[in-house]
Amino acid sequence: MTLAQLNNLDKATLKEVLSKCCGATAWVEQMSAAFPINYKEQLFLNAEVIWNNLSEKDWLEAFQYHPKIGDLNAIKEKFASTSQWAAGEQASVNHTSETILQEIAKGNQAYEEKFGFIFIVCATGKSAEEMLAILRSRLPNSPAEEIKIAMGEQGKITQLRLEKLLAG
Repeated sequence: MTLAQLNNLDKATLKEVLSKCCGATAWVEQMSAAFPINYKEQLFLNAEVIWNNLSEKDWLEAFQYHPKIGDLNAIKEKFASTSQWAAGEQASVNHTSETILQEIAKGNQAYEEKFGFIFIVCATGKSAEEMLAILRSRLPNSPAEEIKIAMGEQGKITQLRLEKLLAG
């Protein structure tokens, strides 16, 4: 889809398309209000500025739109609208051992119990082993530190998804 095509979408369709990039309602509302947008750089800048100025509640809402790292069934079922992107982002888990997948599952559970939301990482280009190491390295963080890190990772994911949208 081109930027011109995005600019020509009706508001309801535009919001639906944007929600595939980031699930935070406030982000989708503010982004759709910014249209029409003349340059992709402006699109990316708006996305970043809006995301960074949302509340923690909004960030947590966005996190709910992601499958857990390594949860291939959730990617296919619950997250069907973004499954192609999510599966590509987590492609390395298809080529890893059962042991690593079990360790990721344990880490995901410990993370969610400690922080109250799923582990968010920009998985593109990372092996399952790298993601497990990142997960383990973030577990000792305080909740205040971790929400900021997760927010940053979501920002990276949103940027990549916007790029995929325009390339797509």
